[in-house]
Amino acid sequence: MVEPTGGVEAAPARRRPDTLSLYAVAAAVTVVVLAPLAAPGHALLYDMVFVPRQPLTWDLVAPAQSLPRAVPMDALVSLVTQLMPGWVVQRLALAGAVFLAAVGAGRLVPTERRAVRLFAALAYAWSPYLAERLLIGQWGLLLAYAALPWLVRAALGLRAGRDGALARVVLAAAPAAITPTGGLIALGTVLVLTSDRMRAPRSLLVSQRMHPHRSRQALAAVGVLNAPWVVAAVVTGAAGSSDPAGVAAFAARAENWAGPLVALAGTGGIWSAQATPASRATPLVPVATLVLLILAGVGAGLLRRRLSPGGAARLAVLAATGCLLAAFGLLPGGDAALRWAVVHLPGAGLLRDGQKFLAPYALLLVVCAALGAERLVARIDREVAGVVLVGLLFLPVAVLPDLAFGGAGRLRPVSYPAEWQRVAEHIEEEPGEILSLPLSAYRAYPWNPGRVVLDPAPRYLPGTVLTDDTLRVGDVAVAGENPRVREIRRALAEGRPVWTTGVRWVLVQHEVSGEVDPQVLGGLERVHDGPFLTLYRNPETVLQPGGSGPARLAVVAALSAALLVVIAAAVSALHRRATAW
Repeated sequence: MVEPTGGVEAAPARRRPDTLSLYAVAAAVTVVVLAPLAAPGHALLYDMVFVPRQPLTWDLVAPAQSLPRAVPMDALVSLVTQLMPGWVVQRLALAGAVFLAAVGAGRLVPTERRAVRLFAALAYAWSPYLAERLLIGQWGLLLAYAALPWLVRAALGLRAGRDGALARVVLAAAPAAITPTGGLIALGTVLVLTSDRMRAPRSLLVSQRMHPHRSRQALAAVGVLNAPWVVAAVVTGAAGSSDPAGVAAFAARAENWAGPLVALAGTGGIWSAQATPASRATPLVPVATLVLLILAGVGAGLLRRRLSPGGAARLAVLAATGCLLAAFGLLPGGDAALRWAVVHLPGAGLLRDGQKFLAPYALLLVVCAALGAERLVARIDREVAGVVLVGLLFLPVAVLPDLAFGGAGRLRPVSYPAEWQRVAEHIEEEPGEILSLPLSAYRAYPWNPGRVVLDPAPRYLPGTVLTDDTLRVGDVAVAGENPRVREIRRALAEGRPVWTTGVRWVLVQHEVSGEVDPQVLGGLERVHDGPFLTLYRNPETVLQPGGSGPARLAVVAALSAALLVVIAAAVSALHRRATAW
């Protein structure tokens, strides 16, 4: 008896009912999770900062004195918000992430059973990983999470020699590569799933029409997509090393009685307690994780048989690598090794928050668990099987109910006070370096009640904004890498007037934590004074923002190359579709 091959390897002609139900479930999940975004305004939460119109400044395209953590994401947002408001971009990004995650996971499962696909879709889109990254505001990483099942499907198609698979790989990797972490996940996925060094027997490759150069072409294309942040990291004036205190601060944490490794096994364990849904602390969560692991173990054999030879093994290697990176700081000697690496190896700071790399494991867990559910219900009575499938379908929601309605109301839109725009207009008339005080990376505004957000000044104001890059996690202060901010902090600590530092503008934000010593504001000219913001101009000679022309041009060249690769892939895909019609 031949088993169904389903969504990964097959290209069935009759999928309309299944597709409609899958899209309907994905749309329902998206609406329930993001329901508060039906209200107007911008949802501001931790790292999620959207503004009405983000200016296209050099510091967002190629940061001169800070690490490129949001390259090329900020540049893309700046370009898009020239055409549409920031609140529209935010809703498109978040809705696209949840919807495409659900549809992609459902289509990836190699099965003919509709309910099994729906289980995979719901479990992947309603997961602790998505919930925690949403509540910490890392929407760029959520796009990578959503793109992953599509990228896996395209990479397996490339390995099988399918026409047009190379273009699909590039188009699926593009949204992932807007952040460094997502770009690395995409690159690792293509490397593991298509690499010639992990080949099946040559006779099988010939039968599958595997082109000897396709893997290298795919790797080269995804490498170009990663080039913008790599080049920006090379040319920045920021230190390549990171504060080793961040290793312990960003390590995976326990969410309940079962410890951090079990939290990771359930795709949770983020370092921030504030970004963790309250339901993750309930005692039954580890039991639900155990159920998923058992189902995944039962379904692993089906996945191995239904994929082309070696496909399941490659997915397992990818997932195991993600698990190792996530748990490395918890393993014996892992903490010491990471502390050494972040000090001595440029770029190793990306590994501090290792839980981010769990995305491939989360995908494999869901796909195998869905197949395990299929195998389980096939062995029991038909009527009982229906009840069991319905129960499994709603298991993710029952275990994580507070993901609904924007994390139980945490993701709630607000409006910026009108004076933010007035301050931006003042600065636009006379551009220059802007210092945001009091020095603090995150702010709790009275007009954004109950929520903490990254200082929006760098994305709202048209210029290079100097804001604190020290991150406080509990009692631990993780130092940033920006040398210019260190210089400012030193001047403030010594009580020197701000005008001596050479900044052009000083923005003082009221009703936030921290105080500004009036003495350091001496010699400045007050330009705007409102209930939330006061803007000062430095009348003295000012320094120009850092960053050399060649360095900036190198980043622009890398961005242009990445854009050309995406355009070429899109044109190829459209041409192939038009030819097929």
